[in-house]
Amino acid sequence: MTSAARFPRLASLRLAMIAVCGLAFIDCAAGPAIAAEAPQIRVSGEASVSAQPDQARLSAGVVSQAQTVDAALDANNAAMTEVFAQIRALGIPENNIQTSNFSVSPQYPPYRPDNPEPRTIIGYQVSNQVSIIVDDLARLGEALDALARSGANQLGGVSFSIADTKPLESQARREAVADAMAKAEELAQAAGVRLGAIISIQEGSVARPYPMMMQLESLELADVPVAPGELSVTVNVTMSYAIQ
Repeated sequence: MTSAARFPRLASLRLAMIAVCGLAFIDCAAGPAIAAEAPQIRVSGEASVSAQPDQARLSAGVVSQAQTVDAALDANNAAMTEVFAQIRALGIPENNIQTSNFSVSPQYPPYRPDNPEPRTIIGYQVSNQVSIIVDDLARLGEALDALARSGANQLGGVSFSIADTKPLESQARREAVADAMAKAEELAQAAGVRLGAIISIQEGSVARPYPMMMQLESLELADVPVAPGELSVTVNVTMSYAIQ
């Protein structure tokens, strides 16, 4: 005699449990499929907010050459001491002054293909570069003029930036969402449907402004006129709406 025949109630209970589990599995599997098939409207919005820069970064330095390393270093140190003195005289704080590059390299005579002898060192070059952040753009021309007159023989350029872009990003987000909502309403009206609840909101790219470079060769160092212009922050969002 089989176990099913000996315990008929137990066998019936087991079959009922299998049936219930099978139905539960079918419902769970069908749920996401039904949700995925629900009609939606998906739109993207974009907004850009511009503002004038409030910071400028300057690059300046001294390149010195001499027959010996010690002589090149002494000449460079003396010149850079004057450069730093001029920078500090402008009231620029120490945390806005940073050495960006320092190098010592040997110098050789020009290469001559008809000379089989190996080239020998004829001197040394010392390069010291400093990066300065100017928070008061009204004094930018004064800073450039001071660097040019301090003995710095390398002026890399000036770049403009915005110190804190978070307020611009917040405003751009609000405007990007408003842009997406307006597009969704327009699409719904054109299709003859009504918008339901917002299903999802996703932020895409946030384009922050890159420092805008200006070569110092284009500046007249007598008066040092500069034009910082404007920089922009751009935000993209994607929104999904249910359709009623």
